Amino acid sequence: MAVGMSRPRETHTAVVRAATAEPAPLDETDTVIGPGDLDPDDLPDGLVVADETGRVICFNSAAARITATPRAAALGRSLEHALPLEDLKGRRWWTLTDPYGGLATRVGQPERNLLLPGGREVLVSARYVRESPTGPVRRLVISLRGTEARRRTELSHAELIATVAHELRSPLTSVKGFTATLLAKWERFTDDQKRLMLETVDADANRVTRLIAELLDISRIDSGRLELRRQPVDISAAVERHVQAHIATGQAPDRFLVRTRQPLPALWADPDKVDQVLGNLLENAVRHGEGTVTIEIAPAPAPAKSDETGTAVTVSDEGPGIPEESMGRVFTRFWRGSKRGGTGLGLYIVKGIVEAHGGTITVDRGPGGGAEFRFILPVSAPAYLT
Repeated sequence: MAVGMSRPRETHTAVVRAATAEPAPLDETDTVIGPGDLDPDDLPDGLVVADETGRVICFNSAAARITATPRAAALGRSLEHALPLEDLKGRRWWTLTDPYGGLATRVGQPERNLLLPGGREVLVSARYVRESPTGPVRRLVISLRGTEARRRTELSHAELIATVAHELRSPLTSVKGFTATLLAKWERFTDDQKRLMLETVDADANRVTRLIAELLDISRIDSGRLELRRQPVDISAAVERHVQAHIATGQAPDRFLVRTRQPLPALWADPDKVDQVLGNLLENAVRHGEGTVTIEIAPAPAPAKSDETGTAVTVSDEGPGIPEESMGRVFTRFWRGSKRGGTGLGLYIVKGIVEAHGGTITVDRGPGGGAEFRFILPVSAPAYLT
């Protein structure tokens, strides 16, 4: 690296202007940022700029925070001493890449994981600014990002894999055991015993199918690819179907109270996705709550459109409710209430479905002391009907 005498220190803003690429021509609609409008300390990522001699002339506050190096200790120093990076094999990064003396057509370095002294990890990308395509490097612009967000993502993925492996192991072990037993000793079992085993296999297969469907939903929600097939939805009828299904499985009819405030606006939504939301909320209220499960359906202002009417559905119970300190985590992955069970993915998927419809969902303490979930869906009528 070529290291020479440091030049007079330039202001942060001047450095940022000098470090940028040649601007595209402006048209009449473009907003021009003035010299005093851009401060490197306003940037969320670390910014380090070195001049043609390899001296650091810009070191913003995010860079100081990420590297744990005071700005005063970095400005004016050579880049290799102010930012002593190594790759994961322990090789000195600036010696390895040689930005000032390397290939003249190189324009920068893609983001990669590097190490600071003490083993601190940081994501680094660099851009070489030249006055001509093959001219000498006049500015070296380095972007720094912490690895916390990536680590959280990796931890979330690892937790998802562990949860899936655990949830799959139990039903698959049951399926394998019963089928192997039936194949080996079919003649020894009575018809009732065979039916019981096959019903267990069928229930476990359904459990695996539900888990796979949840994983697909999470993938689509996270990637923004959740498809909605909007149709007119009778939300009152949908609620009634779910209530009757719970009664058919042995719940007492007087455990459910449905209140509908008319007139309800015409609702266009994906009926299967709405069923999924209702099914999850009612299942949680029945399984984890106590007392009467109350479902209220009423018109409400549409989210973000106070002049438009939407449909609000509130599901509440009279159980112990959700602790105040846990309410902020209810819709996150793997959250489970006091009664363990399930994958902890249901409410995360519910929130994703509601938001994909342009709606909102909240959790609070209900009038009876239990949990109260309330979601609002906008009308979302097709354009040709409005």
